[in-house]
Amino acid sequence: MSELSDDELDRYARHIVLPQFGGTGQKALKATKVALIGAGGIGAGALPSLVGAGVGQITIVDDDEVDLSNLQRQPLYTTDDVGKSKAELAKAHAEARNPHLAIAIEKRRVSHENVKKIVDSHDLVIDGTDNFMTRLAVNDACVALGIPLIAAAAAQFQGQLMLSKGQPCYRCFVGDAFDADDCDTCAELGVLGALTGTMGHFAALMAIRHLADIGPDSAGKLHLFDGLKASWREITIAPDPACKACGT
Repeated sequence: MSELSDDELDRYARHIVLPQFGGTGQKALKATKVALIGAGGIGAGALPSLVGAGVGQITIVDDDEVDLSNLQRQPLYTTDDVGKSKAELAKAHAEARNPHLAIAIEKRRVSHENVKKIVDSHDLVIDGTDNFMTRLAVNDACVALGIPLIAAAAAQFQGQLMLSKGQPCYRCFVGDAFDADDCDTCAELGVLGALTGTMGHFAALMAIRHLADIGPDSAGKLHLFDGLKASWREITIAPDPACKACGT
């Protein structure tokens, strides 16, 4: 496990003094590699926390460009960034925030055909995409490769997050959900800007807990946040024996 430089000891001092975390947890973060699928609302919330925490290697996967409507909920970008690559801007933000990390980007849309190659060799995947086709493709690849997955989403005032490590998986929760041709999107439904940041930061927190091995194991738990009531619920997801990804 890599040692921490003097600069890193100062940078992560507030982590290291935590008795549950310490230098061991910080070194564990430095040695890990995380894939962040999507640099939109969820990703823009998760990335600063992952970078600040010292996750050693991060791959940012996004083929989109910044739109003016993104700025309501994606704090990585500014008005001057409209029309520019999200992945490139996110990489520049990460490198400026923490020079000790290795940041890679994949400027392509995730599909069933390429997802295994994209996420392979990572220790954890965080999925913040907004459609079932992509989310299930990511889930199935993570199950096949044995990579833990955090799937996070936000719409209107509702947020959800699940950490899966094999069985049960995200497909056990949503089944064979699909995106109808007339499915509602964020543009039609709306979303509270602060909600995506809340779920993104929560995804980073869950990632850090898992990677540094602190706190009880929360795999298989679905966390639901109601932004109107400002309340959390937790539901245990049962494994689906007939699941196409993780079933027997």
